[in-house]
Amino acid sequence: MSLGLLLIRLVVGLTFAGHGVQKLFGWFGGHGLKGTAGFMESIGMKPGYLMALMAGLGEVLGGLLFAAGLLTPLGAALIIITMLVAIFTVHGKNGYWVTSNGYEYNLMLIVVALGVALIGPGAYSLDALWL
Repeated sequence: MSLGLLLIRLVVGLTFAGHGVQKLFGWFGGHGLKGTAGFMESIGMKPGYLMALMAGLGEVLGGLLFAAGLLTPLGAALIIITMLVAIFTVHGKNGYWVTSNGYEYNLMLIVVALGVALIGPGAYSLDALWL
């Protein structure tokens, strides 16, 4: 069970952190803070720069905590909050399926993060060293 949780945490957490560095630094084909801020302003999230910074930092911190299994409930909460904001501001109005820019992917991440938070990060985690 712990190996399965480790795989889930690593793939979801590091991918989520990758989305954060796209927003913050433009890595991996992202738009960086300026581009992300412009998008956020365009959908009514103001001030765009602060919203982009918060989203990027939340994704990097939440993803890295989740991947490491360190303060796992906090990492999961950052993932869940970020995905709820994405659903309510962008994807929710488009229906369920990601092919229509819907919230399918966001919901999957919410459920995985919540599930791991409820089960616990497993033996192969930094939380296991202290708890």
